[in-house]
Parts: sequence; structure tokens; C-alpha cells
Amino acid sequence: MKQPLSAIVIGSGIAGMAIAIRLAVKGYAVTVIEKNTGPGGKLTAFEQDGFHFDAGPSLFTQPENVAALFELAHENMADYFSYQPVTIACKYFFENGKSVNAYTDARLFAKEMEDKLGEDAQHVLQYLERSEKLYNDIGKLFIGHSLHKMSTWLSTGIIKALAAVKPGYVFESLNHYNERCFSTVEATQLFNRFATYNGSNPFQTPAMLSLIPHLEQNQGTFYPGGGMISITNALYQLSIKKGVTYRFNSPVERILEDEGRATGVLVAGEFIPATIVVSNGDVYYTYKNLLGKEAAAQKVLKQERSSSAIIFYWGINRQLDQLGLHNIFFSRDYKKEFDLIFKKQEVTDDPTVYINITSKMEQSQAPAGKENWFVMVNAPADNGQDWQAMKRNLRTNVLNKLSRMLQLPIESMIASETTLDPRMIQEQTTSYKGSLYGTSSNSRLAAFLRHANFTGATKGLYFCGGSVHPGGGIPLCLKSAMIVSDIISTDAKHNF
Repeated sequence: MKQPLSAIVIGSGIAGMAIAIRLAVKGYAVTVIEKNTGPGGKLTAFEQDGFHFDAGPSLFTQPENVAALFELAHENMADYFSYQPVTIACKYFFENGKSVNAYTDARLFAKEMEDKLGEDAQHVLQYLERSEKLYNDIGKLFIGHSLHKMSTWLSTGIIKALAAVKPGYVFESLNHYNERCFSTVEATQLFNRFATYNGSNPFQTPAMLSLIPHLEQNQGTFYPGGGMISITNALYQLSIKKGVTYRFNSPVERILEDEGRATGVLVAGEFIPATIVVSNGDVYYTYKNLLGKEAAAQKVLKQERSSSAIIFYWGINRQLDQLGLHNIFFSRDYKKEFDLIFKKQEVTDDPTVYINITSKMEQSQAPAGKENWFVMVNAPADNGQDWQAMKRNLRTNVLNKLSRMLQLPIESMIASETTLDPRMIQEQTTSYKGSLYGTSSNSRLAAFLRHANFTGATKGLYFCGGSVHPGGGIPLCLKSAMIVSDIISTDAKHNF
């Protein structure tokens, strides 16, 4: 008699919950095993002194990736989750006193860039048009399919995609490309920042990443009701509805194998068998700690780690009308900032500062008349730095910068405070060295060198999440779950 299909998912991050839903819909009995007390991975939240803080990812794009899971599960998403478009994707502030509202209407954005920066509006419109074409011609195929399966390279869209890969997109840095596209240093810096969406250096990463602005500026930026944690809550509830079982406070000790096939996991000395195992944990951690395969783990480390972050969660005792949901305060010397992060493993004394304020969308996210500031600075991965000293210095520099640029005494406005650093990120999520996106994209072949969503060395073992193909961030993590689901279905036809 044929045994029922069962799956173990290690880790309940956004990709872990998404693959759990997809497998449950396929008829698998799914158990998600999580070392923390609740679901979400990096996408969690906390309350402090009456302020609500989303702890991790703060930007929501491509809501269709979430909607696809509800459609697949034949559930009404509105019963679980709602979101609304945001008119201004981000407010940008420059050290020379200039500022820009990045409207999600391309023509309004282009006019704003011309009025505020002196950048020709046509430059902006043409850039966004090329970004859209690059995403449609190349991005969709490579982000939505495994790069490690022959079926992708034999698909009908591959010829069109490869024909669209102009040499400049591969051999030219994003910064050099942007310098050619724009006449002002501010516009170049603004579009350089999209390299940070996968923890990379715009002065090294290829111009292919110029497709990223399409997601935010053309397709739109959105705000989920209740904050980013509502995405976690919605997928968790949907997975429960589909019969997924969760075991929290249960770190996996080992992935067990028999004759080259994953057979289950060991948790607190208990063997839990399964037809397949999917790791939503960091791929390096999985190889080193759960499989005991040091050589495979070291192979992962041949690729440069992505950047990490230092985050200050500040409850602010007043409201600032000049700020929006998303805000960027640029450094004077962007190249120095990234050189320090990736070459010297340090944080500059003049950092670019990102501030997310969800109380701008829902006042209930903070006490009346106050704001919840998620203040993030790009930082290197953990290599033994003195993070306490680094945070102290960075806090002073960030406060000085914001106070000067906003002409307000920011430190005196802080009513509540806590922090997060790369070392803490690793402890909480197993992300090696606290790198937020696994590997960086600072080389021409980075996309192809990112770890596959499966391994030929162990049948029945799969990988999803930000440390494997196609990369980090909510949209790509959800794509990784879709890719894994498709691979599992193909494998099942031959193996089960």
C-alpha cells in the first residue's frame, strides 16, 4: 500500500510558510519545525512602551505573490489580509538640502526629479521603461524558475531572455550604468540604492539590478493593514486552515539520511520521519549544523556575504509632517560607505539612514501624537566586530545627521528605544554572520552562483528562503517557495 506523502519544513520564515501551504494543497501532511516561539523568521514584530515595531522587512511590493497563495488554497484573501497602495514610495533627503518625493506615478516622479534636482524628466521615464523591459524580458524568467534545471534552459522564453541580456547589464556596474543614464549626482545616488535590496554594493554589482526599481516605482509600493507582521499572521492562519502543523521552541538537531535520501529530522532526540525535507534555514547553517557536511558548507562561503544591518527602534514623542512611511537620508560619500562595509567591515561615520514609520499609515501603531521609527543603517556581516562600540558611535552619528538635516533635536524626542545588530540577527534566525540575504550580488555571475533550491547529493532535500535562489526579500522568498514546489512535483513523478 502506498504510504501517504509527508513533508517537514525547517523554519517558519515567509518562504517556509509559503512552501508549507503549497505542499499542503498538494496533499502532503506538513509539519513546520521552528526553533523560535512563533512564526515569521525575520518578519516578526514586537510592542514596547505602547509603540508597535515591525522587527524586520518593512517594504511591501508585488502583493500578487501573497495573493497567489490564497488563490491556490481556494481561500478569500480579504478574510485574512488587506493592503493599500502608497502614493509616495519613498521620501529622499540629500545632504545638500535637496529632497525628492518618489511618487509611484512615473510621470509625477519624473516631474519631481526635474523640479527638485534638475534631472531631465525624460531621463527618469526612459530609465523606468528600460527597468520594466528588463524585468519582463529577463527578470521574470530567472526569478520565477530554477537556474539549475535543464527545463529552464530549454523553455520557450529562454531565447528571448538571453537576447535581452545586453553586455552592459552584465559587465557594467550599476553605478556606472546610472551615471550614464542621469546627469545629476543625486539621481545616480537615488537609483544606486536599489542595490541594497539584496545586500549588495552598487559600485560592484552588475547593472542587471537596474530592474529592481520597476518593482517599487512602476508596479507600486503597498502598505499591509496592521503592518508587515500582518503578512506573517495571514500566511500562518492560512497554513493552519490547510492542515499544516507547527512545532515551536523545537530546534532541529539533524537532518537524517539513508542511502543518499533525506528521511526526516531529529528534534530533542526524537526522530520525525518524512517523505521530503525542506530547509527554510540559512543554507550554510543547514549544511554545517544539520547535515554535518563541512565541505559543502565551505563551498557556500566562497561567495561573498551580503550586507547586514543595525536597526534602532525608536518611539518618538511627537509627529513630523515632513516624513512619510519610507524615508532615506543619504550619506555625502556613497562609495566610501560601501567600501567600508564590504572591504573593511566597518560602518561609515556618515551613514545613509532609512526610516520606516508605519504610524504614518495607522496612528494605532504608536500612542496618540507619537511615531514609531524603524531606523536602519547598512552594516557589514558579523566578523567579530565590537558591535556595542559600533552601535554607540553609530547612534551618535545618526542622531547628529538627522538632527542637522531635519533641524530638530531628535535625541530629546526618543521616548522608547531598543536595537538589533548582525550578531543578534544570526542568533535569532541562523542567518550566517547576520547577512540579511545570504550572498551578495557583487559579481557578474552572482545570480548563477547562488545555491540551488535542491541538492543532488541528498534526494528529497530542498531549500527555500533568502539564502538560496532567487534571493532575499519578501517577493523573492515567496518565489523560492513556488520554485521548490514545482521541483518537488516534478521529482515526485519519478521518485514517489
